[in-house]
Parts: sequence; C-alpha cells; structure tokens
Amino acid sequence: MSPLRWNPFFHARRRIVEGTAKRYDGGTLLSGAASKLCPPDWKLQQLSSIMPNDKREPAVRQNTSAPTQTDKRELRRKLFWMVAIALLLRVVVMLYVYPMQLDPARDHWPFGYETGRIARAIATGHGFADPLFTHTGPTAWMTPVYPYIVAGVFKVFGIFTTASAFAILSLNAVTSALTCLPIFFFARRSFDERTGLWVGWFWAFSPYAIYWPEQRVWDTWLAALLLAVLFCMAMRLAESNRARDWIGFGVLSGVAALTDPVVLSVLPILALWALWRLHKQRRRWLTPAIGCVLATVLVVSPWFIRDALVFGKFIPFRDNFNLALRVGNIGDTRHMLTLQAGPWLNDAEWNEFQKYGEIAYMAEKGRAARAYISAHRREYVANCVRRMIFVWTRFWYLDPHDLLGFPPEPAEIFLFTGLTVLALMGLRDVFHRTSYGAAYAIVLIFFPVTYYLTSLEPWYRYPMDPMVLALAACAVTSRLAPARKKNLRADTKRPPLQTAGLWWDRHGPWG
Repeated sequence: MSPLRWNPFFHARRRIVEGTAKRYDGGTLLSGAASKLCPPDWKLQQLSSIMPNDKREPAVRQNTSAPTQTDKRELRRKLFWMVAIALLLRVVVMLYVYPMQLDPARDHWPFGYETGRIARAIATGHGFADPLFTHTGPTAWMTPVYPYIVAGVFKVFGIFTTASAFAILSLNAVTSALTCLPIFFFARRSFDERTGLWVGWFWAFSPYAIYWPEQRVWDTWLAALLLAVLFCMAMRLAESNRARDWIGFGVLSGVAALTDPVVLSVLPILALWALWRLHKQRRRWLTPAIGCVLATVLVVSPWFIRDALVFGKFIPFRDNFNLALRVGNIGDTRHMLTLQAGPWLNDAEWNEFQKYGEIAYMAEKGRAARAYISAHRREYVANCVRRMIFVWTRFWYLDPHDLLGFPPEPAEIFLFTGLTVLALMGLRDVFHRTSYGAAYAIVLIFFPVTYYLTSLEPWYRYPMDPMVLALAACAVTSRLAPARKKNLRADTKRPPLQTAGLWWDRHGPWG
C-alpha cells in the first residue's frame, strides 16, 4: 500500500485541485478559497510533485512569451510604411481633384457645401450660422466639430482659397491614412497579426477610402477614424472594468457624436455588449457604465445647452433629420434622394426657408414626410428595402439616368456585392472562432439603419467600411491558409477542459 494513502496533506491538496479547478487552457482557473491561495500553475506543480515519475505527463501550455524588441520594431516599421503609402496615394489623388473645391459657382458652394458656409460664418465672426446661400442666422444644421476645424483652416489660409483647399484635403488625407492603425489593431485582436496587416493594406489601397476624402469636404472621414478607434476600444473594454478606460470611451464617444451623430446608432450598443461581457465574467460593471455615460453627457451637454438657449427648444445634436427624411421619401423613386424637395435647387423651398426660419422649416418638412409615409406605406417599405440593397451592392437602377449624379457602374456593383459576400463569410467565421462576432454584427446591422429609413448618398456607409474590410480579409486569409484558422489569439473561444484524460481521472478514485 502506498504511504501516500496515509498522508492527510496529500488528500487535502488533492481535494482542492480536484474539487475547485474549473478549466486549464494555458493557466488554471480556480474558484472559492483556492483561487485566492493558489498561483495559476499550482495544480500542475502539486500534481507533478505527488505523482510517480513514470506517471507524470508534460504540461501543454500556451506560448505567452512577450514579443521581443526586434519584433516590436519590425511591426512599427510595417505600420509606418502602411500609413505613409496610404497617405502618399491620397495626396496624389488630391492633386488631381482639388480644383473641384474651387468652383466659384453659387459663391463657392461646392467648397464644403453646408460645412463650408458654416465655417465661413465662424471665421468671419458671425458664429455657428448661415448653412446655405446667405445670412439666415444661427443654425443647428450640423454638429460643431468638423465645421470648427474647417473654420480654423479658413482663419489661417483664407476663406475658399487654394491654400485652404490644400490644407483641408490634406487633413482629410491624413485622417483617412491614420485609419489604417485602429483597423490593424482591432483586426489583430479579433483574428491575428497577419490578418490585421492584410486589412490595413486593404484600407490603404481601397479606391473609395482614397477618393471620397479628397473629393468632398465633409465630416464623414473624421467620423470613420473615430468609429474605428472606438470599435477597437470597445473590444478592450469587454475585458476591462477600469473606470478610466470607460471614461475615455465615453469622452471619445461624445466627440464622435458631435462630429457625426449617426455613430450613436452603434456606440451605445457596443458599450452594452462590452458590459454584458463583463457581467458574464462576474466582474464589476455598473460603476464603469455610470462613468462612461456621465463622460459622454459632459462632452455633449454644452452643445445641447447652446441649442436650447439659441432656439428655445431641445435639439438632439442637429435639426436636419426631418429634411433628410423628406428628400428621400417624396414619391420620386428614380433617385436615392430628391434635392428639389429641399432648399438647395428649388427657389420656392429656399424662399420658404428664409421666410419661416430653419426650425419652422424643418418642422414642416417633417410633417410632410410623415404624411407621405402614412399615405404610402408600401412604397415607403419598398424604398427602405431598395436603400438597404444599395448600401450593400450599389445597385439602384440599371438605367443611367435614374441615379441622380451617380450613374450605375457594373464594376462597382460587382465589387460591392463581392465585398458584402466576403464580409458575411468572415462574420460567420468570427462567430465560430472568436468572441467578437457580436461586435462586428452590431456595426453591420445598426449603423446603416438611419439611412435605410431616411435617405442616403454613396459615401454614407464609409464609416463602417473598416469593419466590412476586416471581415472580408478574415474570409480571404482563413481560406488561403486553412491551417491558420486554429491559430487565433488567446482571447478567442475555447471549449472547456475535458478532464477525463488527465492522470488522476484515468487511474480511478483516490483515497
């Protein structure tokens, strides 16, 4: 009889190991008192010490060695060249398209459109006002971040000048190029470093990521960078309950909302997803949630207070939702939106805007849109479906005259449809192999909903393109190298440890 049977310390150690160990996947997770008393590798050390030498099995452990300094320098070099080449491509395109901003038609209206007019009003001392063709007073047509950036450029380089065009478009180019970085980091966290580099280079060479920021002075490009950063942060928050991390997320969410409020269609849901992950891990989540909400409210409150004081009513971020709803739902199904239903191309509408003022005009457009929708429910649903199809395939009508300003291109339809198919394949892979599938699904499902319901233009989906490209790259890389599918990061899902094959289970009950 083995002397170990009469050793009480042997049985005490065995009960802790056998009764409280839940899972071993590169480290031991213990519950109860054992988790407080035992180091992560305690189980294997103790079992090795009490097993006969011929019965011991080597421990199979996760390779957790930190990257060397050489690896880090090599990665920084790759990321530097990725951003540098992306920036060079955008600057080259800028040199060809910048004259579009200098068209003097309608008093330089193409130079930023409403953004340019509000920026001019700020730069000339009229405040946040005059979004259209003449002085019409204070406005809530847009949120403040991007117009103030453009106004700062106007202050330095002049209003509607060539130098201003170069400066603003260069800023857009830098913004678009820097988006490579958060794309790489959230793709690496979701999949692996190889896929992260693929996605970053996809973005660097993406024709639409190159062209649109240089074609139009608009807030969408900055919103895309902020959303990519916040998406990366949300993945980290799913594993962190530190208050400062959540407060930082809240502050940046407020800045993003004051840049383009459409990001709020996904940011609160991403935050709830991260909180749910913390709750499942039985970690503190209420205090981080409160800190995040308070930080966001603190950032956006000055703008809300300004609108309430100026217009005498609560305005959620901006007041042009009713107009966007109207121009997309007027009965003209040939076009994605009918600009003649607004003050841009219709003198009667422009006169009405000047006569009644911005707030009353927007309210009237909302009543007209809701009346149309109530009377034409089937047409409205059909238009929503068509807008959804356009977002994912670029298909509206085959007749070139039926897409105002943007004739259909078969190559473009093929490209976007193929990208959508790859993204859906990648989303399936993410759900099967990582714990981040829900985060990607939140963006793909909820971000475009506002545009399905109101109206859209071809570049409106741009802020979610980084996530679409990440999923498409996952589908491509996982099929080019099937063996790499099993080499995802340590934060991917793993099945619980099956203990039936361990030494103490194979040799029957002890004691």
